[in-house]
Formats: sequence, C-alpha cells, structure tokens
Amino acid sequence: MLEFKYDTQLLIEGHDLDEDAIAEYFTQNFNGDSLLSVGDDELIKIHYHTNEPWKVLEYCASLGDIYDIVIEDMDRQSRGLQG
Repeated sequence: MLEFKYDTQLLIEGHDLDEDAIAEYFTQNFNGDSLLSVGDDELIKIHYHTNEPWKVLEYCASLGDIYDIVIEDMDRQSRGLQG
C-alpha cells in the first residue's frame, strides 16, 4: 500500500505567482511527497502525491484559476485498475 494514494496535478493561472512560496506552503501545510511546483509568475504546474487532494485544490484555487486538474488513485493503478 502506498503512503500517499492520490497523484494530484493541475495548473494555476494567476498574477504574481511564486513557485518557491507555493512549494514552501505545501511542505509546511500538507502531508505528501513528490512535489513539483514549476512555472513563472503567471502559470504554475503542480504535481503532488497526497491523501487529501481536496486541500491542494482549495489552496491552489485561492491563488488563481485552476485547470487541467488530474487526480489519480495510484493504489488502483498499481493493481491494474482504472484510476
């Protein structure tokens, strides 16, 4: 069984976005791993493994518009199921 079940990916579109500040917020406020926060001040790509993807979505939506949201159950995928 995986420690963090959901592979959460999305894009944030906004103004004055700071990928380092976003990454720091994630590490201080969310349980998870495999964090990727890359982009520029108008578009950030997020990739994160967590058991609480709704918290990630809520935070990211507070920063700007979120889209291309993908949440995959990695446990189901590892068992060969659609996930």
